[in-house]
Formats: sequence, C-alpha cells, structure tokens
Amino acid sequence: MGLKAASPDLGRGQWEKPTDYIVASLGLILQMHLFGSSVGILGMLPYFLYMVILVVPVLVIHSFMGQFSSSGFISAFRLAPFFKGIGYVSLFLNTFFLIYYGTKAAVPTFYIWYSFYPILPWSCEGLSSWFNESQGLTTCHLTMESGYTYINYSTDINDSKYVHVPSYLYMKYHFSTYRYPTEGYQLDWNFVGLYVPIWATIAVIFYKFSETPKFGKFIRYMVIATLCLLLVCFVRISFLPGAMKGMERYLTPKIHDVEKRLDRTFRMVIQVFGAGWGSVIALASFNRFRTNIMSYSWIISIGQVLIFIMYDMVYFMLDHYFKGLSEDHIVINDWIFYFSGASVLSSVGWPNLWTFLFYAMLLMAGLIVLTTQIFTILQSLFDEFETLRKRKMEVTFGLIGGLAVCSCAHSVDHGMILFMSFMENIVLTHSVLHLLLIFVVLWIYGREGFQRDIKFMLGQPFPSWKVFTLRFIAPFILLRCLVMELNYVTGGRWAMYVVVDTIHDILLVLCALTIPGYGFYYLYQSSGSFSDRFRRTCRPTDWYPADEKHRQRYREAVGQIEVTDQLFELIDDMN
Repeated sequence: MGLKAASPDLGRGQWEKPTDYIVASLGLILQMHLFGSSVGILGMLPYFLYMVILVVPVLVIHSFMGQFSSSGFISAFRLAPFFKGIGYVSLFLNTFFLIYYGTKAAVPTFYIWYSFYPILPWSCEGLSSWFNESQGLTTCHLTMESGYTYINYSTDINDSKYVHVPSYLYMKYHFSTYRYPTEGYQLDWNFVGLYVPIWATIAVIFYKFSETPKFGKFIRYMVIATLCLLLVCFVRISFLPGAMKGMERYLTPKIHDVEKRLDRTFRMVIQVFGAGWGSVIALASFNRFRTNIMSYSWIISIGQVLIFIMYDMVYFMLDHYFKGLSEDHIVINDWIFYFSGASVLSSVGWPNLWTFLFYAMLLMAGLIVLTTQIFTILQSLFDEFETLRKRKMEVTFGLIGGLAVCSCAHSVDHGMILFMSFMENIVLTHSVLHLLLIFVVLWIYGREGFQRDIKFMLGQPFPSWKVFTLRFIAPFILLRCLVMELNYVTGGRWAMYVVVDTIHDILLVLCALTIPGYGFYYLYQSSGSFSDRFRRTCRPTDWYPADEKHRQRYREAVGQIEVTDQLFELIDDMN
C-alpha cells in the first residue's frame, strides 16, 4: 500500500475503574436535552423501541471499534481504510461544534456571578434598578389571581398582552449577542468576558488531569456531583406552585401534544451519542480488552433515559409554574433552563442559594461535555499522528487556546442565532455518519467479521437478530431523522442571516465530499487495477488488538493473512 503501518500509542492508559466508561458516556448527554420542549412520558414510549432496534446496537458498534483497536475515532477506521475520511470529518465537525459549545457553560456563569449579589437583579425587588417600565410588562407585574395564556416565542414586544421574564430581559440588557444586530456584527466584549473563566478552567483541568486514569476519576466525580445537584434542584422545584400540575401533565399528556412534539423523539436517538460523533469510540478505547460492552451499552442507554426523564419533569414543573401566574396575558418564555429558570428561583426562599445551585449544575454539565469532547479529540489525534505524541501538552493547550479565540464568533450581535442554527447540524450530520458506520461495519467489513471479533473479544456472540435490525431496519429510522432535519433546516432558514445559511451549506458539502475524497486519495496510493485497489482499500489494515498477547491469539484465531495488511495477497498481485 506504500503506507506506514499503524503504531499504537502505548502510553495512552486505561480507565482506573471499568465503570468510568459508563459515567463518561452518560456525561456526554448532560446538556443535549436542555433545548426545546419535552414530549411527556407518552412521547418516550417510541424511544424505548428505538433503543432496542438502534441505540443499544449502535452503541455496541461504537464501543467495539474503540475497544478492539484501542484507537480513537480516526484510527479505528483501519477496519475499512477507504472510509477513514469519516474519522477526519468527525474531527472537523467535533472541533467546530466545540467552538460554540462553550456558550452552554458561559450563560450559567453569568447567573452564578449575580447570585452573589444581595438582591438578585432580575427579582421583583431588583427590577426597578435597570428595567424601564415603558418596555412593557414582566412576570413581576402579574398576580396569582390574574389570567394566563402561555407561548414559547415572542411576537410584538410592545403589545400589552405580552409579558416578559425578567431574567431573560436582564441577559438581553447586558449582552448584544441576544439582541437583533444593528449595523454589521460588532463584538460584545462583555460576553467575551464570560468565556475567559470557562476556557481558563478547562486549561487547568487538562493541566492537572491529562492522564487517562486521572481524567476518568475527575469525570466520575463531576458527573456524580452534577446528577446529585439535579436531584436536589428537582426536589426543590417540585414544591413550586403549579409544579404538581406539571408532573401530572408529564405523566398524562394529551395526545395532540405528543403528536406535535413527536419529532423530538427522533432527535433523542441522535443526542444519546453526544454532541461529537465518535466520542463513544474514543471513550471505549480506554476500556480493558475484555470489558463487556454489550451489558455496558444497556446500562448507558437506561441511564440516559433516566436523565432524560429527570430533565423533562423539571421542564414541565417550571413550565407550569409560569402557567399558574396569569390567564389574561401571554408570557414570552425562552429557554426555560437557561434564561427563565432564574426568575422562577428568585421567587423562592433563599433565592441566591438556589440560583447558585441550579446554575452550578448547568455549568458543571457544560464543563463535563466540553472536557470530555476535547479529551476524545486529543486522543484521536495522538492515535493517528505519531509525531504529535511527543508534544502532547503543546497540542492540548494549542487546541484549547484556539477554541477559546474562535468562541468569540458567538459574541457578535445576535450571535445566539448562529449558535442555535449549528445545533441543527448535529442531528443532520450525525444521522449521515451513523448510516455510513452501519454500512462500513456490517456491509463492507461484513457481519461475519464483526460477529467473529465480538465473540473473540467478549467470549459471547452478538445476536444475529440485532445484526438483522441494524442492517435492514435501523437505517430507516436514521433516514427518518435525516429527512426530518433536512426539512427543518431548509424550511426554517433565517432570510437575514446569509452567513449562517452559507456555513450550513459548507458543512453539508464537506460531509458529502471529504469521505469519498479521502478514499480515492488512499486508493491512489495503492497499486494494481482500479477494482483491485478498491477491493484492497476496503479491507482491514493493521486491524488487531493493541496488546501483544491478545494480538497473537487473534492471529491464531482468524489466520495470519487477515491481520497483516493482506501482505501475501499483495505479493501475489504484484507477481
């Protein structure tokens, strides 16, 4: 092939505890569920079917590729080198998504800072210090006896029927990134200031916990602490006025509500793999070779469902708190968790404490997602490029510094439109990549090879019925997700934001062209006829366990030719 053989990174390390893989995988979805509205418990029922047909089996495939090869999401495609471009597309997209993902940690930082003020500025007591009454009504002007009608999006801001949430208005009062642009796109230095402590904290984390066992331990405690805070906040919010009605609505939703929001169930299928495609592959690469990924995939999926349900119940309780305020006005409520939640908590006893705890939970969730994503990107780079292993700290802090600088793109006037628009690309691009993954593993590499390797690694077979559903049923679910997002993105474009639409199109073109482009580049470096080259580049290269003991047993089990770059076949072709 004229290419250098794979060189495993022997210093990459492993998880201190096998369960660190489970905890890190759960951490990937801690903030994927905080945007949009919930579907209620009935809307979760289809997801359980998708979990059996698609989510758990695909989690096994991701885990298998990482654990078997001890490689990140680039090098793991030694399984079928022609499609290694999938790994490079994932590297680009994951890094690109991280540029805006810091916003999810920056917003909680804002509310945490003001939670130390004696009087919360967005509370009814502090409202008069900055709010101009001529701007309209807020929830502070409502009483429990007034009437109420509830919507999620604003229309005419000056209409007396519409009521604003003070905590969101206070964010808009401070930052232009949440306001409509004036002339051009000016940088909001106040919002840039929120990014500084976030990226500085991330730099400290990687300085202290760059080794795999230490990082796994750090993520373990962070995820546990975040879930504990979520549980504490759930209990406190359950005592709010109207909270029990929200719980009742969640457990007994109306059919038309479920039908209206059912598309969100399809998004959940993609969200369980995190914001970065291939992160599970990289996390699984730190497992011990015999780790039972089939059992762990079920544990991860069930844990994710429980987290989804917890977030949904909090959402419904906050939602129905607002619905109990008035019946004669329309409350403009945006992003209940991030913006409107602060106003709710300002009405309870010890408002500063509860505001701090609630937004500390959101901040920790953001840091978990950011650090885990960066960790998987770095290890994938070190696995693929041997020369970078000698300069790990320089590469690490160079990546963090670059992401910090690029995050400023979301601090321009109305930069949040850019942020929300890129959110849709996660579902769109991940649907395509999952389809390609199933095609590569179960059609190109083949179901026989996949089942053989699983049995060799775990000592137990991967059921044939799961292989059948992955090959012939799961693709239809992913295609449904893909079509749904294409309709959403193309139908909901912002006419005034040409730049956003252009970046959307560029990302889609990159996904469409990079993968075959790299494949043909790889094919060009081979020898022989086109059909021989293509056939050879679709076969595994250096595909074996990194550990010498397991590697020798694997060679004995499957035969020398299949694990040594098809050397003998290449000699025959040359002769």
